[in-house]
Amino acid sequence: MAGESANSNEIIIPSLTRVWLAAVGTAAPADATVAMPAGWRSVGLTTEDSLKFTSEPNFEQVRSAQSSFPTRTFQTQDASTVEVDLQQWSGANFQAVYGGGQISTVTAADTKKHFKFVPPRIGGRSEIAACIEVVDGGKHYRYMVPRCMQMEGVNTELAKTKEAVLPLRLAVQGGDDTDAWYVITDDPSFAPPAPPAGG
Repeated sequence: MAGESANSNEIIIPSLTRVWLAAVGTAAPADATVAMPAGWRSVGLTTEDSLKFTSEPNFEQVRSAQSSFPTRTFQTQDASTVEVDLQQWSGANFQAVYGGGQISTVTAADTKKHFKFVPPRIGGRSEIAACIEVVDGGKHYRYMVPRCMQMEGVNTELAKTKEAVLPLRLAVQGGDDTDAWYVITDDPSFAPPAPPAGG
């Protein structure tokens, strides 16, 4: 077909994904392949089909008596979310999933150390920064989220002999001082078009 721009190299099949978290304000990686800067930690193993990044802008429509279609549509807000199920249970992952909280050492009757996790109280949840890393062969993508926080309740199924995962659900937070989220990639198909000759 004339003018068709089919290119199978632009089909992405993730062969590897990772999720990194950090304190808000931690330096972001400069490109798609450099080692993650100090302060970032991997959440570890995640279920193979749970990782999702969703962008949901909201719109309203103006309707007029003279048209069966909206006469104007305008955007009212942006909303983006990160979702992934964590397979590794750790204090740091509990704090990420529950939006913060405190971990302390408990005096125990046996010789092992015991620890106590207390989720944050109402109004005490904290923001974090997130990075979703996607690798497809020689192409790398990093979804960078400078600020996000827990967005919904935590439902952990504790069924006998079944894997129990921690559902990490983060809502992207915005602000006038930085991009709410962005992608860094070395995929050549993202290169900006060359300016027209003589322009």
